Amino acid sequence: MKKIILTEQAPRPVGPYSQAIEKNGVLFISGQIAIDPATGILHHGDTGEQTRQVLKNIDAILAAAGYTRDEVVKCTCLLKDMNDFGKMNKVYSEYFKIDPPARAAYEVADLPLGAGVEIEAVAMK
Repeated sequence: MKKIILTEQAPRPVGPYSQAIEKNGVLFISGQIAIDPATGILHHGDTGEQTRQVLKNIDAILAAAGYTRDEVVKCTCLLKDMNDFGKMNKVYSEYFKIDPPARAAYEVADLPLGAGVEIEAVAMK
């Protein structure tokens, strides 16, 4: 049976989806953008600053589900502008310092609420 993960320490979904779903020791975290969970407002800093908030949101969801960063096996990063890849990558590399997960990064035409970066993650026990 799937388990719905919902924490007030991460932004509430902006659409009909769950923050995360866990099934059979696998956690699927929905794409996170740089919304501050305390205010519900999108952080409009540069892509590096937005990435930091996104990863804080992912950390909160991992913790709520009983997972750690070390259990993240795959991330997908969506960027509004691939020229910002370096800013995202710098912050991402600080977050996943040792044995980072598999990853893909794409430029997309647009992201929800005008965000500059969105990241989804998969973790396994």
